[in-house]
This record gives sequence, C-alpha cells and structure tokens, in this order.
Amino acid sequence: MQVFDLTRKLIDIPSVTPEELAVGHFLSDYLGDLCARFDGKVERLEVEPDRWNVFAAFGEPIVTLSTHMDTVPPFIPSREDDEFIWGRGACDTKGIIASMLTAAERLLEAGTRNFGLLFVVGEERNSAGAYHAAKDPRGSKFVINGEPTENQLALGSKGALRYEVVARGKMAHSAYPELGDSAINKLLDALQAIRAVALPVDDVLGPSTLNIGVIKGGRAPNVIPDEARAEIFIRLVGDSASTRKALEEAVGDKVELNFVLEIPALRLTAVEGLPTTVVAYTTDIPAFGGNWGQPLLFGPGTIHVAHTLDERVPKQQLLDAVEIYQRMVRQLQAQ
Repeated sequence: MQVFDLTRKLIDIPSVTPEELAVGHFLSDYLGDLCARFDGKVERLEVEPDRWNVFAAFGEPIVTLSTHMDTVPPFIPSREDDEFIWGRGACDTKGIIASMLTAAERLLEAGTRNFGLLFVVGEERNSAGAYHAAKDPRGSKFVINGEPTENQLALGSKGALRYEVVARGKMAHSAYPELGDSAINKLLDALQAIRAVALPVDDVLGPSTLNIGVIKGGRAPNVIPDEARAEIFIRLVGDSASTRKALEEAVGDKVELNFVLEIPALRLTAVEGLPTTVVAYTTDIPAFGGNWGQPLLFGPGTIHVAHTLDERVPKQQLLDAVEIYQRMVRQLQAQ
C-alpha cells in the first residue's frame, strides 16, 4: 500500500485513547502479512484488556522503529489535497506509522534485516504502552521514536510536571457570602500565585512554560462554592526540584497541591548528515527507560498543527521520511 493511502487508511480508524483496539488489529494484521513475506515474527503484547502493543521483528533487532497508535479527541476523518493529508493523527502519528511501515518494507525488499517495529498504546494520556514495553524489552540497541519534528532529528525535548490544585470551602447562600467560604476564590488566588513563579530557562531547551489546562468548581450561580480544582502542566527543561519547591511555597496551605506526573527533560543524540532541532513536547522516550536502546526522535509533520482541528501532514515530508528512516536504520546498524 502506497504511503499516502496507508496514512489515510490509518487516520480513518478511530483510535482516541484508550480505544486503540481497532487500529491495533489493523497493525497486527498488516505486520503479520509483512512477517509472512519476509520471515519475521509479530506479537501482541497485552497492556490491559482490549489494549495491546504490537511488535514485529525481522531477525535480531538492533534498531526499533516505534511510535504510538493512539490520538487525542475528537476523531476527524481523512481527506487530502495536492500538498497535505488531513485528519486526526495525520502528523501525530498515523503518517509516521505509515512512513515507518513503508520504510520497513523497502528495507526488507533490499535485504536489510535485524530491525523491529513497535507500536504502543496510551502515549497521549499516560504512556501506558511504553511503560509496559519497558518491562519486556527485545534487545534493541537503538529506538527511533516517531513524533512530528518536521523531518529533523531532535537534540532534546522538554519534560512534563503535572499537578492537580484542589481548593475546599464551605457552601452558603450567595446572598450571605459571609456564612460561607468560597473555594473558587481560594483557587483563583492560588493560580495567580502559581503564575507568578519564575520558571527555569535552559540554554538548549529554552524556557519552562506553564499551562492551566482545566478549571472546575462550583454548584450553581447562587451558591458559595465548597470545592474547586484545576489541572496545571509545566514543561520542564531541567531538574524539577526547584520548580516543585517554588510551587509548594507559592500556594502554601490554602489549597492542596496534588502531584500527578513527572517526565524528565531529555538530551538526545544526532545522526551524521541529518538536520537537528529541539522540541518542547513530551514523548514516550522517558517511559522506555533506556530498555529499548539509545533513543532518537524523528518524524514528518509539525507539532504546531497536532491536537488541532486542522491537523495535517505534508505529503513530501511523508515521502522523505520513508527514505530517512531507511537511512537511519542502516547507519545505526553500521555502528
């Protein structure tokens, strides 16, 4: 199947986290056919019921091509024009999967073996598939993780620090606010204090950034709210200790600051002859824990349109990625 057709076929299989079952079946069948033709082995590695990673090996893998099969909501069907393929997952990461599969087939046709492909569930929420894969590695020395980098090799990526901020108060009739204690007011004060925290800056990765992504609270316009909560997300560029301490000091004991998740910032390596970049987003690489080999980060498409209603991937970048993935596998095997 040609890379454009394969990209559209993958986009048109909804796989919003955690509903990856259908695309998992498609990839398992596709890789099964490839394994039958080129003497490989495909496995379904269960993460939880009706959710599994898909792994295929051709010989003893030195290099593994890997990315995630889940997407953010909402599902958007595919379409194309002369320049782009559009739809949910076009660049994050259905187009990347299609490029990897096409590159793998061409490598095999040319007689190249000793590589694998690993497609995992859950990256968009908690990297469940990558954490599971880290417990059961397959001996690979290098893992090429696919994310949209505009076909440049990422020298680093920012980490992540997530908290839930919870404020508690006392309900009362809004005509008598002195009888209650507004949780929303407490939450707003805490968020303002968090926004005032000076976050670190790194010479390579740039500044840490803060996003207040979710705010919930209250019961009715005429009720003093007894609870409110927010979810915050900080993109880390280094060690988190100073940032965590500053957040705790900023909110004090007026609200609860509940830790949710931390993923460290990464420094990655280059491959001779490939242009490089630095990305601000988080990937599955930390969840692999180095157990699938030295990580590299590369893929077609731009993160600037991922997670948007206008998600798309340039057709030329898909074609170029097919060639570059082959080149990377051969160069890394030669090491």
